[in-house]
Formats: sequence, structure tokens, C-alpha cells
Amino acid sequence: MKQIFPGIWQWTWFSDEKQLDFNGLFLMVGEHKILVDPPLMTAEARSFVRRNGPVDYIIVTNRDHLREAAAYQAEFTCWLYVPEADAAQMDVTPTKRYTDGELLPGGIWAIRLSDQKSPGESALFLDRGQGIMIVGDALIGKPAGAVSLLPAEKYPDAAKVKDGLRRLLKYNFDGLVVGDGASILAGGKPVVERFLSLPS
Repeated sequence: MKQIFPGIWQWTWFSDEKQLDFNGLFLMVGEHKILVDPPLMTAEARSFVRRNGPVDYIIVTNRDHLREAAAYQAEFTCWLYVPEADAAQMDVTPTKRYTDGELLPGGIWAIRLSDQKSPGESALFLDRGQGIMIVGDALIGKPAGAVSLLPAEKYPDAAKVKDGLRRLLKYNFDGLVVGDGASILAGGKPVVERFLSLPS
């Protein structure tokens, strides 16, 4: 469990299949304790969460990042938030379906991104410090220090994906926390700007 920003910790689980780190977040924001896109925890990570809990909420950014959320919802007896537009494609009964522009617990803004892998793909914006943007599958942190997209065949229309991501640039953020790969803890927005300006 690694602290990456004040009140925000990240743990990783390496996927042999994808050859990528899957990242989960533990946020302590105000009175709330929140997990985001939780992969399998090590015993050390689980112990850390239990010592600093109780967990109030789990927030999932897209249908494919449910990961261990259902198991941890049962374990920690907390609320589960999933994107409204992905809920029907998820094998879980959420406590709440969140929508674009909704203010979630902990002062987290939900940003639905159009033309992504799933209809409900959402980023989470936290207006703390210089701004923190959390993305699920919208951007992959690979190679380290840069961002990339999933393979073109994952999208309904790969030509539209970057246009959908330009919405991120309306927000001021320095940290870019990714669900897969290496997060960019400073200078994240310019990295995204450069990537989106490149020809597809």
C-alpha cells in the first residue's frame, strides 16, 4: 500500500494475462473511506484498510473494473456505486447507480466519457491540491510516464475515442491516477494533452 497523495493510497495486483499492474485506491477524504476499482488485495493492503477503516463506499469506474468490488462490499459492509450506463452489463446489484456530473461521496465528481470501451466509462475528479484525475480504462499508464489506449478492437468506434477523452482537458489536474499501468503523479494534464494531439 503506497501513499501517492495526501489521503490517497494505491495498491497493485499484477495481471499475468495483461502484463500490467491493476491498481486499486483507498481514499480517506473528509469523513469518508472509499475504495476505487479494487483488485485483489494483499494481506498487507487488507490489514492497512482494516486499520484505517471502516470503508464506507466502493466506486467503480466501468463495467470491467468491478474486479473484487462485490467481495469487498460484502466484507466491509459498505455501499457500492457503479456507472448508470454500465449497470445493466454488470453482474452485481449496486447500492447506487451514479450519473454524469454527479457529486459522489468525498467530493468526487463523476465525468462520463463518450465513445469509450463501455457506455458508462467514467473518470473521477478530485479537486484537491493541484487536482487529481482518476481514470479506469479511459487511459492506460503504459509506458511509464506516458499514456496509451486499449487495442482498437476494444472500442465500438476507435476513431472517436480521443474525441471523447478531450472532455478531461476541461478540468485542472496535475495527478493522473490510472486503473491499469503506471500513474503519473505530477504533470499529468500536459501528458494527456500531448497524447490527444497526436494523430491516431
